[in-house]
Amino acid sequence: MGNIGPLEILLVLLVILLLFGATRLPRLSRSMGQSVRSFKQGLKEDPPADDEDKPAKDKAAEAESSTPEKTPEKKPETKDDTPAS
Repeated sequence: MGNIGPLEILLVLLVILLLFGATRLPRLSRSMGQSVRSFKQGLKEDPPADDEDKPAKDKAAEAESSTPEKTPEKKPETKDDTPAS
């Protein structure tokens, strides 16, 4: 197993061209470029300070307190107004 030479690169490019076609390749490369660009931008942005400062215990307690308590559903009361025979 040696290095990849120019013939192997040409073969791979030919297979990609056959699989995707000449019309889809520019769109595919453009979308991949946008994905890489947005990923790099996401890495450069600072994470929100409020999430980083809280310990894990406080986050769990906050998550539990923010969920509304579930109350058991009450069945509607029905009155039997029919006269007994």
